[in-house]
Amino acid sequence: MKKLALTAIASGILMSSAHAADLTIGVSMAIFDDNFLTTLRNGIEAAAEDEGVDVQIEDAKNEVGTQLNQIQNFIASGVDAIIVNPVDTDATLSISDDAQAAGIPLIYVNRQPINVDLLPDNQAFVASDERVSGTLQTQEVCRLLGGEGKVVVMMGELTNQAALQRTQDIHDVIKTPECSGLEIVEQQTAMWQRTLGSDLMTNWVSAGIEFDAVISNNDEMAIGAIQALKASGRAMDDVVIAGIDATTDALAAMKAGDLDVTVFQSADGQGRGSVDAAIKLAQGEDVDQKVWVPFELVTPNNLANYIN
Repeated sequence: MKKLALTAIASGILMSSAHAADLTIGVSMAIFDDNFLTTLRNGIEAAAEDEGVDVQIEDAKNEVGTQLNQIQNFIASGVDAIIVNPVDTDATLSISDDAQAAGIPLIYVNRQPINVDLLPDNQAFVASDERVSGTLQTQEVCRLLGGEGKVVVMMGELTNQAALQRTQDIHDVIKTPECSGLEIVEQQTAMWQRTLGSDLMTNWVSAGIEFDAVISNNDEMAIGAIQALKASGRAMDDVVIAGIDATTDALAAMKAGDLDVTVFQSADGQGRGSVDAAIKLAQGEDVDQKVWVPFELVTPNNLANYIN
């Protein structure tokens, strides 16, 4: 029986020692044009090279239909395992059913499938626990504001489990006694994108919305908010900006004094972990169905630990 325990792992330690040179893994990424997912994809490629595994990586271009077609093509070509970074987590039921019917191991990476607690024995999920990400982020914003202030929230795609959970984390922290003085005055999606984050912030500024902090579901939207606020003439030391992912651009923004908070999510660790799980399942080994790569709070005080 497959173990159901949650496993905490560090970046890069999930490598199979078994010979896997004859395996082929199909990989469907939600979108290539994303800083975090690019690092995740690089982690998959690096792990596959280390293990001598062939990987076929496809860009779903953020389209559900395209991703479903890619899964069907992988199945038809007889790959040994499939790794999926879902476009829409609601579509994962169909993906799981198709892979199970074909008898091909399936690993979801980064974005939680809607059926995560009902995965078949030859399927797994490798990611970071989103109940932690928004919690760490918002607790630090609360600390910086002294437990009081007005907050605007930038959400990722509303079809994405991570966006929903990270936003729920924000609300849960604000319900605690020490942070009950925080008030959410606006909350809208900017679809994970820097440009849309900038546009949304421009709209809020133009509408005269007053706020003390921006809590963003990811770094890209936070950077967009920073760009718009600078363009409006607002000083960065007058507002707290928080993101998630600790991307290279986000760390540079923190070093410049623009970003106050982010949360490190090891894209490389998730990518490598998904390859390790794929190899083990393809070789008939047991893996934990939920493999957690820990989140870590990043602030100017510990920035040097992450900047490289």
